[in-house]
Amino acid sequence: MTGWLVAAVLLMAGGLGPALWLAARGDAVGRLAGLQLAGPVTVLTLLLLVQAYGPSSAVILPLTLTVLAFAGTLLFIRLLGTTE
Repeated sequence: MTGWLVAAVLLMAGGLGPALWLAARGDAVGRLAGLQLAGPVTVLTLLLLVQAYGPSSAVILPLTLTVLAFAGTLLFIRLLGTTE
């Protein structure tokens, strides 16, 4: 087990778990905070996993997720604004 994998596991346990908990429960603002936290944590976890296992060409997946997470947040805010 390399240091990259240990860092990825720690990031998943310490960052992604609470982010998913926030995104699944609470009011709309709390879910938005969970969504905001889950995006960068997922990107960093994928970058660590690519560094540990994959070829450098696999970096395109976390970079694409960065753009999609931002667009997803904007869509969530747009839908949140129409319901309140």
